[in-house]
Amino acid sequence: MNTVLFKDPIFEIAVNAVLLAGKKILEIYGEDDHGVEIKDDQSPLTRADKAAHWVIMDKLELTALPVLSEEGRSILFADRSKWRRFWMVDPLDGTKEFISKNGEFTVNIALIEDGKPVMGVVYAPVLDELYVGAVGKGAFLVKHALVEPWEIEELPKSNEFQSVLRVVGSRSHMNDETVAFVDGLRGEHPEIEMVQRGSSLKICMVAAGDADIYPRFGPTMEWDTAAGHAVVKAAGKSMVEAESGKELRYNKEDLLNPYFIVR
Repeated sequence: MNTVLFKDPIFEIAVNAVLLAGKKILEIYGEDDHGVEIKDDQSPLTRADKAAHWVIMDKLELTALPVLSEEGRSILFADRSKWRRFWMVDPLDGTKEFISKNGEFTVNIALIEDGKPVMGVVYAPVLDELYVGAVGKGAFLVKHALVEPWEIEELPKSNEFQSVLRVVGSRSHMNDETVAFVDGLRGEHPEIEMVQRGSSLKICMVAAGDADIYPRFGPTMEWDTAAGHAVVKAAGKSMVEAESGKELRYNKEDLLNPYFIVR
């Protein structure tokens, strides 16, 4: 694959991993039986989640770095707290979108250093869109990632002024707190356009300048956000805790994210 954006072997491995996982997911996406199971938290799990996980693990093994994902959430904090540098992986973010076949699901891989995302790769298999970002090196979109040579678009460092504030929200988790937050924006922004998307595509929309703000007042785990966080940060934008305004941290003892805002 054409992975010369950062001339970094570790980046190339991550890109190849998400593209191969995306291909495997699409094979199962086209089948009638997705092998849906319900996890303890009542969220769905499919054969595609599992297949993508093993594809990614096989590729990332080449880096000799540890991997943290939902499948590895049982790793003791006493052990993973010693990890300075590791991969954070979500093999299929947006399983509900996968099951409903609306195409809004992604494969996410982030490189974490000292609790911060420094590189992220987000691939939307149905859209064949690849978002990549490395802090200090920029963020980019490849619209047809399986077609070579790549057409690479650098994401803007700041969004152009819009008379309408574009707010992106979850397709599966819109709630009263989110509605109240959006209502609070109307004092400064009388005209608001609401857009709904699934998975980490919401974060990538802000990174790409296709939305101005993404408020998340619902549960997410670290692997749901790490790759998108790296991309949005590399694009010069922010992803902070809704309450404190501090940047989200990773590899906490509790892997549940606080509520956050991307802008």
